[in-house]
Order: sequence, then C-alpha cells, then structure tokens
Amino acid sequence: MIVIVDYGRGNLRSVQKSLEKMRIACRISDKPDVIDSAEGIIFPGVGAFKDAMETLDDRGLRKPLKKYIASGKPFLGICLGLQLLFEYGTEYGKTKGLEIFKGKVVRFQSEKLRIPHMGWNRVHFDDSPLFAGITQDSYFYFVHSYYAECEKDEDITAVTEYGCRFVSAVKKENVYAVQFHPEKSGENGLKIIKNFGEIVDEYYTGN
Repeated sequence: MIVIVDYGRGNLRSVQKSLEKMRIACRISDKPDVIDSAEGIIFPGVGAFKDAMETLDDRGLRKPLKKYIASGKPFLGICLGLQLLFEYGTEYGKTKGLEIFKGKVVRFQSEKLRIPHMGWNRVHFDDSPLFAGITQDSYFYFVHSYYAECEKDEDITAVTEYGCRFVSAVKKENVYAVQFHPEKSGENGLKIIKNFGEIVDEYYTGN
C-alpha cells in the first residue's frame, strides 16, 4: 500500500486518482503510524515552503517522515514535496527543511520570465528507474516560482530550462523527487507513477 501524505498542501485526490488508474493500491493519511507502516510514500505539495514546514510540524509529521526515509523504503516527493527535502527554503525568510538533500530552494530571478513557471516544459533525465520507458526530453507539467539548487551533482537526475537550467528531479538512495506534477502530465506522468509503483514492488520482491 502506497500512502499519500496529507499535510494540507497537495493535490491529494489527483495523485490518488493517478495511482488508481495505474491499479496501484493507495490511501491518503496524515497519521504517523500509517506513514510508518506504508510500503511506499508519495509526498505531494503545493504552496509556500515556510507554511508547509509549519504545517508538518503542527501535525507532528517531520520525525515520522524522516524515520520512514531512514528505513530505506521507497519515497517520492512531488513539486513542493521535492523542495521540502532540501536543507532550507528562502520564501518568506529562511526556513529549515527536511535536510535529505544538500542545497537550498530559491526563486526564479530573471525579469524576462513569467513567474510562476507554469505549463509544459521539457525534462532531460538520466537513467533513473523513475524515467524508465519515457522518451528523452519529454514534456511534463510544472507550476512553481521556486526551484532547488542541489549541491551534489550525483543527486540530480533531471534538469529543465527556464531562463536557467534548474533541477527538475533528484534521487538519493530510496528517495526520489520531481519538481513537475506527474498527476497533471498525461501519459508521461502516469508512466512516472507506474514506475514508482514498480520501484515499490521491486523493493519487497528483490527482483
């Protein structure tokens, strides 16, 4: 069972429907014990870094999420769910994140850009299993004004161009995360969801 973490900051139902379309068992929960027993976690998010971290702390979810990640079980962050995995964000002041990845989250700076970065854009990725079966430089759907600056190149699995080259996917051991919204990205997005489901299955079967 994959658990979609409910902390009041995500398109929970859209993510759930994508999993159900791929026939992947899932549920939405904000209960630490449910998160702890999950076979896989999807950590979505929309909104401001500072507000999201405050809500995580108010609901007592920071420690359960870090404990789950430390267990080695598969984890997928989406959009704000990627950003919160970094050391800190700069929106409305410096705010400490979950500190899984080295780096910070900053705002797009170019005056020539429309912010937020909203709509379809190409993603150039490496051989991460999350992108298995997807054509290189395929389009995915983005909605964000901030992006992660990742300190370790080896953690970066995909990049996208929007005024600058920014990180659009990362991976560290069992933790995967994408800046775009798979649940809004058509067939390519559903393939990301399916691939994560297979990553979860392989973790338990060893295949």
